[in-house]
Amino acid sequence: MKKFVLYILFALGTVTFWSCDLLEPVNDNHSTIDRLYQDPGYAEGVLMGAYTKIPTNNLSFNDVATDDAVSNDKLNNYLRMATGQWSAMYNPVDQWANCISGIQITNQFITLIDTVNWKGSVPELNWLYTQRFKGEAYALRALLQYHLLVAVAGPGPGGQMLGIPVIDRFLDANANFNIPRATFAESVDRIYADINESLKYLTMNDYLNVSSAAQLPPGYEKVSTSNYNIVFGAELNQRISGRILRALRAKVALLAASPAFNTDPTKWELAANHAGSVLKDIGGLTGLDPEGNKFYLKTLVDKLNVSAASPIEQKEILWRRSVVTTNTREAANYPPSLFGKGNVNPTQNLVDAFPAANGYPIDRPESKYDRTKPYDSRDPRLRQYIAYNGNTISGKTILTGVGGGIDAKDSLETSTRTGYYLKKLLVEEVNMNPVSTTTQKHYEVHMRYTELFLLYAEAANEAWGPTGSGTWGYSAREVISAIRSRAGIPKADPYLMSVSTKEDMRQLIRNERRLELCFEGFRFWDLRRWKADLTETAKGVNINRGTYTVVDVEPRVYKNNFMHYGPVPQTEIVKYQALQQNQGW
Repeated sequence: MKKFVLYILFALGTVTFWSCDLLEPVNDNHSTIDRLYQDPGYAEGVLMGAYTKIPTNNLSFNDVATDDAVSNDKLNNYLRMATGQWSAMYNPVDQWANCISGIQITNQFITLIDTVNWKGSVPELNWLYTQRFKGEAYALRALLQYHLLVAVAGPGPGGQMLGIPVIDRFLDANANFNIPRATFAESVDRIYADINESLKYLTMNDYLNVSSAAQLPPGYEKVSTSNYNIVFGAELNQRISGRILRALRAKVALLAASPAFNTDPTKWELAANHAGSVLKDIGGLTGLDPEGNKFYLKTLVDKLNVSAASPIEQKEILWRRSVVTTNTREAANYPPSLFGKGNVNPTQNLVDAFPAANGYPIDRPESKYDRTKPYDSRDPRLRQYIAYNGNTISGKTILTGVGGGIDAKDSLETSTRTGYYLKKLLVEEVNMNPVSTTTQKHYEVHMRYTELFLLYAEAANEAWGPTGSGTWGYSAREVISAIRSRAGIPKADPYLMSVSTKEDMRQLIRNERRLELCFEGFRFWDLRRWKADLTETAKGVNINRGTYTVVDVEPRVYKNNFMHYGPVPQTEIVKYQALQQNQGW
């Protein structure tokens, strides 16, 4: 017994002696904050995290929450929102968590830039990296603040137009997150300030290789061209750049000038001038890409080669993501006869917005619109963007009327609810047949020049009227003429020439924006910044033996008295006393 007790005491002593080491956690190879300062690649990964937060990284198809489209997926979040479920607790267009997370990432990265040894062995390279990273960080912060402002700007309880909480420093776990929203004007100024700060570093328009010192941009005249090309060269061409920032500034100015946020007509001129400045770099109206409304087609996407000695890019594209090979969009939106789910169904409302082939709206007698042949002699964009009864996708004729099989309206869960299928943005060379499925090249667009031209037209008309041109040499009417002519409407365009008032031109510009940018995520927020009617019922068409009957498909259950402005998440309002909710929510 005595020996047993001694043995136990010895064992306990041994355990006690080794316990410190036993309880120490083994190095599990997880990275810590210290690695950010030691590993430049890992530190740059923080910045790349901010890029992943850009809302336009993927198409939202929130068009199905507007009068332009519906979804045949009864569980679609936008469908639920549009039919009465939108609230501060249920908000499919919410950007609060995403954008504030991205802003926090940029703020953290800004604190690292001057501390990390990016290329210490070559001081000039190290300096160039710090310059570019500062430019990118401030640019991304401005971009994310803009998207957040679009989503939450609105009148607070006292009626003052509120914007976003200004978070201009990194907030750690011990920081005070109870930050009030700045006013709308202060928020706009904050975004402009970040754009201006970024432009101190991103002084070039684009990321391009230079071959001589004469090509070096302002602020970089004394660096070697080889080092400049390493840090600012063509291989960075999908990072945010000076040109993109200037386009963003025009978008911010357009938002600030819009009726939902503004009563000062002079703000339109600022928006027109910012857009005009960007468009000047491509030659103004002469820079409009003749194939810009077909940017997604295989023949155009396949030509892209950013690695070539002289990079091949589409003239239409201002900023895009990388090309990927996929068939996801076609799987979601092809008609069922092509083995797709037919998710996005354009409405009769949108179809009726396309003018006749001669440019007249179809409700005008000059259009010669024939209700028994509604798709004949129409704007060519209708055939290009929407699969209607008798149109084709991937070489197959789509029949949506009675007797049309599985593609007919309401035939299957995957059939159209409106009588129309999406055609725009689909690469028709994709084959979804399970026996021989194929993929094709696609890319997502952040900004394209057609948007900038339409932005200029909208702002120029409000600032100077249909024929005024400011200092840029072309008017709103000339922009709309060029866009309609590109679409296939005769250049004479008697209807456009008959539009003489600012009010009538405003409606035409808004309609052209609706057509050119359909299904790209603009309509939802355009209707709101214009303070337009949000409650127009989404309509479709029943086709039976040559008879076309327009029918109601889905209501739009919005409140025009407050739903032009999105809500702040109610969870944030509950957590933070300083935050104020927008009126009505």
